[in-house]
Amino acid sequence: MFFFSPTTILQLKARRMEKSLCAFASVLFLGGFLRGGEVATESFPFLSNFTTPVSVKWTEAGTVEEQSTDRVTPTAGTKLFSSTVRQNQPSSTDVSEDDKGINKEDEEDSEDGKTKDKKAELDCPPLGLESLAVDDSQFRASSYQRTGLGPHRGRLNIQSGIHDGDEYDGAWCAEFKDQDQWLEVDAIHLTLFTGVLLQGRNSIWSWDWVETYKVQFSNDSVDWQTCMNGTEEAIFKGNQDPETPVLGLLPVPTVARFIRINPQTWYSNGTICLRAELLGCRVHDPTDPFSSQQEGGSRDNLDFRHHNYKEMRKLMKSVTEECPEITRIYTIGKSYMGLKLYVMEISDNPGKHELGEPEFRYVAGMHGNEVLGRELVLNLMQYLCKEYKKGTQRVVQLVTETRIHLLPSMNPDGYEVAHQKGSELAGWAGGRFTFEGIDLNHNFPDLNNIMWEAQENAADASKVPNHYIPIPEYYTQEDAMVAPETRAVISWMQDIPFVLSANFHGGELVVTYPFDCTRDWAPQEDTPTADDAFFRWLATVYASTHLVLANPDRRNCHYDDFQMHNNIINGGAWHTVPGSMNDFSYLHTNCFEVTVELSCDKFPHAKELPVEWENNKESLLVYMEQVHRGIKGVIRDKITKHGVANAVIKVEDHDHDIRSAADGDYWRLLNPGEYKVIVRAEGYLPSMRRCHVGMEPRPTICDFSLTKTPIQRLKEIRAKGEKIPKDLQLRLRALRMRKLRASTKAINRRRAGQQLRTRRARSS
Repeated sequence: MFFFSPTTILQLKARRMEKSLCAFASVLFLGGFLRGGEVATESFPFLSNFTTPVSVKWTEAGTVEEQSTDRVTPTAGTKLFSSTVRQNQPSSTDVSEDDKGINKEDEEDSEDGKTKDKKAELDCPPLGLESLAVDDSQFRASSYQRTGLGPHRGRLNIQSGIHDGDEYDGAWCAEFKDQDQWLEVDAIHLTLFTGVLLQGRNSIWSWDWVETYKVQFSNDSVDWQTCMNGTEEAIFKGNQDPETPVLGLLPVPTVARFIRINPQTWYSNGTICLRAELLGCRVHDPTDPFSSQQEGGSRDNLDFRHHNYKEMRKLMKSVTEECPEITRIYTIGKSYMGLKLYVMEISDNPGKHELGEPEFRYVAGMHGNEVLGRELVLNLMQYLCKEYKKGTQRVVQLVTETRIHLLPSMNPDGYEVAHQKGSELAGWAGGRFTFEGIDLNHNFPDLNNIMWEAQENAADASKVPNHYIPIPEYYTQEDAMVAPETRAVISWMQDIPFVLSANFHGGELVVTYPFDCTRDWAPQEDTPTADDAFFRWLATVYASTHLVLANPDRRNCHYDDFQMHNNIINGGAWHTVPGSMNDFSYLHTNCFEVTVELSCDKFPHAKELPVEWENNKESLLVYMEQVHRGIKGVIRDKITKHGVANAVIKVEDHDHDIRSAADGDYWRLLNPGEYKVIVRAEGYLPSMRRCHVGMEPRPTICDFSLTKTPIQRLKEIRAKGEKIPKDLQLRLRALRMRKLRASTKAINRRRAGQQLRTRRARSS
């Protein structure tokens, strides 16, 4: 019996020479010979129905990095037969910093023993069951219990709905409990299969998984041959729980078009249920008219691979070296394990806030295992640098008119956990949380319920502040369960007057907008903000330009059908998230923020990154350009011409105000229309203007000059010991007369009321 079970990943490296010999032996078994990096094969005796010569193209190996030393190796007494092509990784260097600084020795010390790679290299990438590259029509099964447990649900990491019995359950489950059940996948093209990854059923109510299984191959789905281990049929070890992915590498890489997983034993208290991914390299077949078609990629010359902490720093440093005039790297804090939270600033004047220029940010990696956003942000850095140097007008305009901040990894500790396990073995939640076990998307102050409770208790709800809501006292205590990563981001938000942001997640395909938290703790309820129309516009801008989201024929990821909502949804209408970054950003700062769920697969394989870049490139650019919609201007003192900080900008019929920045500049995101704008500041008389926002993708300039109140002017003059000007004396006299008359009227009304009550009491 041939079993694969976790022991030690270091044994794989110790057997490098043995694996090379085994790879050559496997080629001989296939009837071929090794020549110039290709394997030419004459025939495949294990497939009686296939004799056409093919050329096997060995692709670059994907890698799975192990967190521990006890995974993905055979048990004692067995040999692991697989072909490995090694990919040389460049060495890492430190990222240079400006005045906020990176201390080179600091970085070296903080990383020793934390990011050493222990790589079990796989021959071939995933076929695409999880990423949906494999269509539902390519699945078949011996039987299934019902549609919701059909063969098309047998995808790695697929998630079930809340209710068992619906059409969206979390696995393929056979109708019968015997050893004749199978799940079949048609790869469409000849494929060199190298391994199988297996999971159990995702369900709140049921525990089901396959403990051992066989693998079978065919070229016509009629005649099947079982994978052999010498003279015996190979038996692969499956799962011991529903969620942990288990990798089984084939003893000999095998060329076929069809593959079956044939369960042999399963959890004693459950039934036959599984989710799977297949590892395989496409093989060139001259008889296949579609064999020469190339998989999608990108024309942009970017670094398309997964970057761990050291590699991320090296890439960021290379971008600053290539474009030093428009880039700057700075840090906003450290993770629990001491990894720095790096930000790349891209601007024509890096390091300085320019008057009237809006601040924009992208944040990725809040959940460490949702890695696509991290790579997209790193790709975006490279792209903006290269296109700026080329003089691409769109990028040059974006860089010169916007101060862009890119945070690729908000949760670097979690990412390292996921990266060490690898794209297929991280599972659904490995690396999601911080080292302390905190979900960062629930870790911000819940200002929603503070505001809603104040509105309910107030005599006049309109008087309750709807912006710049302060952080509650309990949240600031030293023993509060607040992650250092969250504290760093909050401080960053307060230091820079951000106008627009998006944060990237994974595991779904949808764009969500605030509020994320529902009223009264409802699990699902549409909970719009005062700027609901503009948030819907922002979400639509990203979704409608995303190549997959905009495809009406795409398959749903798991169980939610977001296409009926045009691929956007209010966060609360999806599921309530108290303490989200989106809601905090809206209620505590001026910044509007949405969440982009980028892909069904939280950790796509490196081979998919060029396609994912193309899917998102236009969306990333056009979303940044939305920071220039609405109105903007500078609020100045009428006499001194100095900017007025913390002035409140109120748009009539919009129950959400914003404030001016330290230099008096402000930005108010608005849809096209006519708006009455009122500005108030302490010590100044209110000022009102009507501002028109057009359809053009540029802001309307609405500047304000504020006049100090007479009382304020008097205070300032007396503080300086100066003589009071005559015009101010007259204004103060007039003001005091108005106050005297108003107080006299109030006193007279009160006396008249008292007299009326006295007369009524006497007459009764």
